[in-house]
Amino acid sequence: MNRNLFAGSMAALLGLVLLVGAGTLRAEPMSESKPFAEKFLLLQLSDGEEEKQNKVLSVAGNLLEYYGPDSIDIEVTTFGPGVRLMYADNSRRERISSLMAQGVRFTVCMNTINTIERDTGKRPELHPEIIPVDVGVAHILDEVEKGYVLVRP
Repeated sequence: MNRNLFAGSMAALLGLVLLVGAGTLRAEPMSESKPFAEKFLLLQLSDGEEEKQNKVLSVAGNLLEYYGPDSIDIEVTTFGPGVRLMYADNSRRERISSLMAQGVRFTVCMNTINTIERDTGKRPELHPEIIPVDVGVAHILDEVEKGYVLVRP
């Protein structure tokens, strides 16, 4: 009888350890460019105001400094008026390039760019290193499903 009690206690303890362990496991996105990243952040920019653009760039820079560029994977996704940040002639181009050099990805909604071209008859020239995505909001939804945390500064 002692033996059964011991075996039952061990089974219960093992079950508890597995349950607690499973609670601490979480799915994290896989980042090819940042394989050691522990934090995964998606910054949304859908506003064309200079103050908002500066805030998004500051958040990205501050987090790179705080966590270190290898420990955080940051993407900035722009759509709507926010795509102005990705214009080649944007006054923040050097700052954007510096963030890109530290591994920050910048994506731009091509649906918005196509709409601008259709409405104005001219396609805006974009920063040469941006990553085009078909639909910005759909891209955000997909990245959040993968485990990225969405922040809209």
